Amino acid sequence: MTILIEQPQLESQAEDQKFSSETNELVLDGGFVMPKTESNNGLVAEELVSSNEFMAPEINSFGRSFRDYDAESERQKSVEEFYRLQHINQTYDFVKRMREEYGKLNRVEMSIWECCELLNEVVDESDPDLDEPQIMHLLQSAEAIRKDYPDEDWLHLTALIHDLGKVLLLPSFGGLPQWAVVGDTFPLGCAFDEGNVHHKYFKENPDYNNPAYNTKYGIYSEGCGLDNVMISWGHDDYMYLVAKENRTTLPPAALFIIRYHSFYPFHTVGAYKHLMNEEDTKNLKWLKIFNKYDLYSKSKEMIDVENVKPYYLSLIDKYFPAKLRW
Repeated sequence: MTILIEQPQLESQAEDQKFSSETNELVLDGGFVMPKTESNNGLVAEELVSSNEFMAPEINSFGRSFRDYDAESERQKSVEEFYRLQHINQTYDFVKRMREEYGKLNRVEMSIWECCELLNEVVDESDPDLDEPQIMHLLQSAEAIRKDYPDEDWLHLTALIHDLGKVLLLPSFGGLPQWAVVGDTFPLGCAFDEGNVHHKYFKENPDYNNPAYNTKYGIYSEGCGLDNVMISWGHDDYMYLVAKENRTTLPPAALFIIRYHSFYPFHTVGAYKHLMNEEDTKNLKWLKIFNKYDLYSKSKEMIDVENVKPYYLSLIDKYFPAKLRW
């Protein structure tokens, strides 16, 4: 089935680019900062941005501010109820069980593009900015980032596949509830940082009063690295396991983006940074770049799927086997 998703507005911003005097980082439209980041070929990130840079809109597809969890609306009420259930039910033991079960990758064998098409059936109830089928969001993100980083094809493909783990919502993948698949992610095994959205609901989580888990470091140590931290279960971690175990040739930064793109308290407000190691610090720069396109490309406008499909099929063939275990 052909889906038409109109491209977001892309305009030249070269004359509006400026550098922060304090950090010497490139400040993009709307105040977004582009860190000086090494690419695969050694160029810093701002050298890779094309002249027709993606302009982040000020309002989402509902005509409101992005990620506004306090606005009074029916959508916001359902989003808050989602986070109440998520914060209560995502425990250390639950995540451990999910990783063990789904890490077997014994559900089905299919290609990346087949999985993309499955997302026609998925709507993310945790998202206050969009209620369209997920394949729309994937292509909007990928095409926006492709405009600014035309030579970083691994980043284009990362954008296309970053949310594929949401197939966990479908009956053939266990039909997990929304709170076990989508929404912001956070560590288990240590205290719940107040940087988490709707933090108040963690008080009903069984781990909240567990002395082994409710301190700043909990079961971890400073600089232990996020690879050693149990993150709440959902589509991020699942897609990371799928990509890794199917031996993708995507670079480490891509796997980091896939695994932590919903870890908003970490990459937007700086929570849990005491758990990072040097590799996390390096990869975080690319994640922050990616986040702009993941979040602000959401709209009700259209991209011609059949027109862009051959390009993305070529990237899938480059970085993945024809069939993957899911």
